[in-house]
Parts: sequence; structure tokens; C-alpha cells
Amino acid sequence: MKNTSSYILSIVRLSAIFIILCGVVYPLASTAIAQVLMPSQANGSLLKNSAGQVIGSELIGQNFTNPALFHGRVSSIDYKAEASGSNNYGPSNTDMLKRTSDFIAQWKLDNPQVPVNQLPIDLVTNSGSGLDPDISPASAIVQVPRISSLTGLSSDKLEQLIQSHTEGRELGLFGEERVNVLKLNKALSELSAK
Repeated sequence: MKNTSSYILSIVRLSAIFIILCGVVYPLASTAIAQVLMPSQANGSLLKNSAGQVIGSELIGQNFTNPALFHGRVSSIDYKAEASGSNNYGPSNTDMLKRTSDFIAQWKLDNPQVPVNQLPIDLVTNSGSGLDPDISPASAIVQVPRISSLTGLSSDKLEQLIQSHTEGRELGLFGEERVNVLKLNKALSELSAK
């Protein structure tokens, strides 16, 4: 009996030690190190406007509806970060076909200068998370005629803006070139305000 109670006491003490180490010490140490080494990323990679107000995170896409701004990918979850994920619809799914045809119809109305056959696929498709903040440079370029006509900025100036905000492949090998839509729209708003 004495042996069993000493085992139980050892188990309780060991459990308490691991709860404190893994549940308190490690998270606090990780948070402190992250705050010192990379405070922006540790706090959500937040972007602020010229007035210092937070306008979003560069890691989570937003639904830009203003026609004078660049638009990102479609999101079946309306860019709700708490609902990350997407429907696994196949190419013949009626909901996906309706959403895609609705988006293409809206594209034709908003962008009459750009034929549908020039519409990049990433503007019509959802990302795996539904929160992708990036589009391909081609997806930004096809929006230039609409934005140029609404803002009065020249196509050349807008294309330079896109080029300056195009990020390359990770380590030069992984992924594709991309443009962060929030950063691009922030720069566009600053350029339009001049």
C-alpha cells in the first residue's frame, strides 16, 4: 500500500512539474523571445495607415469592394479568419460553378476593357484557407485599366506600383511570384492622395 501511494505522489508531482513547464514557462519564454526577435510578426504582422490606424494583417486577405482598389482572390468564407478553410468542391459542383459564373459576370461588368479569356485563374478560385492575402502579378495587371480609369493614375504608374510590390519566390525556389493586395492598396491609396 505504501508503495502505491508513493507512485501516485510521484505521478502527481511529475504532472505538476510538466504542467508548469509546458503550460506556463515554455509559452511565456516563446512569447518573450518572439517579442524581442520579431515583434511585428509576433503581434500579427499588422499594417497601419499614415494616421497610425491598423488597417489589417498582411497575412490575411480582405474583401476589397471599392472598384478603385485592387481586388484579391474570392473567398468562400468571406475572409473570416476564425473560419479558416474552404469547401472541397470538385470542378462539377453546382455551388462552385454558380459562384464562379457569378464572379465572371461581375468581372465583365466591372472590367469591360479586359476580356474574360485574360482573367487569371487565381482571381476566380478560392485558396485552400480562403484567407490568401496574395494574388499573382498577372491578376494585379488585369485590374489596371479599371483602376486607372477610376483614379486618373496612368497605367504605367500603376504597373510600376505593382512591380515594386511583387515579391519573389521563397528562397528563390519555392512558390510563385505574388503581390500582397493589402500592401498594394495601401501604396495605391497613398499615391492617390498625393
